[in-house]
Amino acid sequence: MKIAFVGKGGSGKTTLSALFIRHLAAIGRPAIAVDADINQHLGPALGLTDAQAAELPSLGTHLPEIKEYLRGSNPLIRSADEMIKTTPPGRGSRLLRIVEENPVYAACARPIALDEGSVRLLATGAFTEEDLGVACYHSKVGAVELLLNHLVDGPDEYLVTDMTAGSDSFASGLFTRFDLTFLVAEPTRKGVSVYRQYRDYAQDFGVQLRVIGNKVQGPDDLAFLRREVGDDLLTTFGQSDWVRRLEQGAEPPLKSLEPANRAVLELLRAEAEAAYGRRDARRYTEQAVLFHRRNAENWANAKVGIDLATQVDEDFVLGEPAGEFATAGGQAAPAGATA
Repeated sequence: MKIAFVGKGGSGKTTLSALFIRHLAAIGRPAIAVDADINQHLGPALGLTDAQAAELPSLGTHLPEIKEYLRGSNPLIRSADEMIKTTPPGRGSRLLRIVEENPVYAACARPIALDEGSVRLLATGAFTEEDLGVACYHSKVGAVELLLNHLVDGPDEYLVTDMTAGSDSFASGLFTRFDLTFLVAEPTRKGVSVYRQYRDYAQDFGVQLRVIGNKVQGPDDLAFLRREVGDDLLTTFGQSDWVRRLEQGAEPPLKSLEPANRAVLELLRAEAEAAYGRRDARRYTEQAVLFHRRNAENWANAKVGIDLATQVDEDFVLGEPAGEFATAGGQAAPAGATA
């Protein structure tokens, strides 16, 4: 399963994604955690110290190595430089699996031992001094999109991504790469406004969206969420002394989490596994093609200064997206855009 957690900044998105990851590890589900938020807090939420989290390797830093590995022997991608965040796999490309050893995990993933089980953690990396003023955060998140496009996952395997706050994830096609998106919403006007934005942006792409009400203190809060969110409201996570201790720097055992809140985590797992059964491989591929071709036009225009919208190869075989090239002005342009 490919699962995303989104929500307003401060809604508890990272805390709930970390709790869900802990729950998966405790019940023996293989899981990879991905911190794709510009505020890199998933590591500390999983028990790392700030110093340990700061030492995590950055996917953005290792992007050339990731591209080189994933392109494999695909003859249509002549170099890692011609592979961008939307490049789909084709004949000769390498795929990733949740449970395996490979050079990408060796370079970028770090195992985290939890009180029950363990997970691998990948982090996009925070802004560096060199990034300021010259790069956007999507250049780092693009590595996650590339990994998801090359990931083969089974029904009991998870990749859980803590996304950027708000609706910023719509700046790329990354939001379409998940089986299920959990949106964490506080019972406030600002909290539900982010839900409405996400719902409205996502409705044309078949995104499966379920809302988790957080910081719900009583029946009035619950009634507000039910009124504003409707059928998209899956459940609510109540006030938690366990979470408070965690945020204060303690590492309480998961078994001491309040039973009602532990039940919420199990409900999320059941919902995620049901979503896996509703996968539409054709839609997933068509969406990849849509964003890939859109980026192809932008890339080509920037590189050769002309509109290649009508020159992109139309002989795309669904199920075998081969990263084809559009050629103009004597230059070969990969069907995508710069990461």
